[in-house]
Amino acid sequence: MRVTPWHQTNWDWRAAGNFIGGGSGTGLLFFATLASGSVDAYRVQALIALALIGIGLTCVWAEIGRPFRSLNVFRHPQTSWMTREALVAPPLFIAALAAVWLGGGAPAGIAALLGVAFLYCQARILHASKGIPAWREPKIIPLIIATGFTEGAGLATLLAAFLPGASPRWLAGVLLGALILRRLSWSMYLKALEEKGAPKKALDVLRPFGARFEMIGQLMPEMLIVGGIFYGSALPWLAVLAGAVAAVSGWLLKFTIVARAAYNQGFALPVLPVRGQGEAKPGVKPGWTK
Repeated sequence: MRVTPWHQTNWDWRAAGNFIGGGSGTGLLFFATLASGSVDAYRVQALIALALIGIGLTCVWAEIGRPFRSLNVFRHPQTSWMTREALVAPPLFIAALAAVWLGGGAPAGIAALLGVAFLYCQARILHASKGIPAWREPKIIPLIIATGFTEGAGLATLLAAFLPGASPRWLAGVLLGALILRRLSWSMYLKALEEKGAPKKALDVLRPFGARFEMIGQLMPEMLIVGGIFYGSALPWLAVLAGAVAAVSGWLLKFTIVARAAYNQGFALPVLPVRGQGEAKPGVKPGWTK
């Protein structure tokens, strides 16, 4: 039973919560800087973004078996993307809180850039987890980044309808573009796993999820935005619904990859040995598609 890949249990919903909160928070902080309808709207969006990032980091802290040893995460910046993520977090919070206090300005731009760096670190954390085939695929890096920006654009579009000031109409177009990029990134990621091979149980999770994700999480918000473009008066509220679907579907995507499709390498024999004389037989990789 320990020959074929089995589901790892070290990273669960709390680890997924870090990627969900971090991606949504940094994406929202980025678009709050670009598209807030007023100073007050920026402040609300930035605080919500920081709350999401903070919740994600708290999830990681709660997952650690010895949480009071969490400061050890700062010890290996030369080798660990998790350390780099942790090092980016303090200046990110400082810059964002300064931007909230000042109502924008240079600290807002600095916070947005640090948020992009934080999101990139998160993508590299998964890629660096070489023992999990669904994570180590290089195509996961653009997927996580595209998902974070899509969630941020979706939340910014959603919040804009309830905050003071008029949000620019181009934000809906940006959300549509982010959705298209996420669709392409997801297709490339899943195709790479199919072509290179992956644990069968991991693909048994990703394939049915992908069918629902492409229909509900991708096609639905894309159609809502396109419909709003043709019926201009309905665009704001159609964009709100599209933004909500885009964000929630991104959360489900990350939860599925991090918590449900996380089957490890398992074991393989490159060549089957033989006793005595004879030729060695082809190797086996049980539990894999290839």
